[in-house]
Amino acid sequence: MGGSPLTEQLVLILAVGDIIGRPGRQAVQELLPDLRQQYGLDLVVANGENTAGGLGLTSTTAKELLNAGVDVLTSGNHIWAQKEIIPYLEGEMPILRPLNYPPSVPGRGYIVNSQAMIVNLIGRTFMGDFDCPFRAMDKLLAELEPKPPVIIVDFHAEATSEKMAMGRYLD
Repeated sequence: MGGSPLTEQLVLILAVGDIIGRPGRQAVQELLPDLRQQYGLDLVVANGENTAGGLGLTSTTAKELLNAGVDVLTSGNHIWAQKEIIPYLEGEMPILRPLNYPPSVPGRGYIVNSQAMIVNLIGRTFMGDFDCPFRAMDKLLAELEPKPPVIIVDFHAEATSEKMAMGRYLD
């Protein structure tokens, strides 16, 4: 078997939706360590854009979640609510902002680690005037060589129809 290690093993992933405020952070801190151990989770991806008082993300709330066992934090339109997070978006912390924001916006829209590539996209319906998430994903996939065997997309969107369209498009 000469394939990638990821193609030769089962990768157990937990995806967590929006974590809201202190109660959400406390739930993650209390439950995630046991869940990781009980299920042998390899990767935990969570949306952290509402962890700071229900709106935004701070370095403190990000560190709490990462220390509790979250591997990658994704976001959406509320990532900018707490301005102090901006320098951390381009630092070492595994925090993503949507890939389809304009290129001049701080941060990165995807990350590749030993388990998978995680991509963060934001929808357009009822959300704002962002670059097309479908084209942004196409562009990223066209530029990647070699393609990671596991790609996880956190698509932060309001309209169910847009979410379904993205799921079918990428499947």
